[in-house]
Amino acid sequence: MKTKQLGNSDLFITPVGFGAWAIGGAGWEFAWGEQDDKASVAAIHRALELGVNWIDTAAVYGMG
Repeated sequence: MKTKQLGNSDLFITPVGFGAWAIGGAGWEFAWGEQDDKASVAAIHRALELGVNWIDTAAVYGMG
């Protein structure tokens, strides 16, 4: 997958990343609902296999 330079940094990232919000699990107001850890890990591995080189995370996903 092609990459682009991130601003003036020395980082080159893919135009598509992996959004981790949906794999944060259930139990909070903005959750996607139940999730399966094995399926979540498999999805991350597949994204990496396809060339994705960044994952969107935040402390709020899965309630930190």
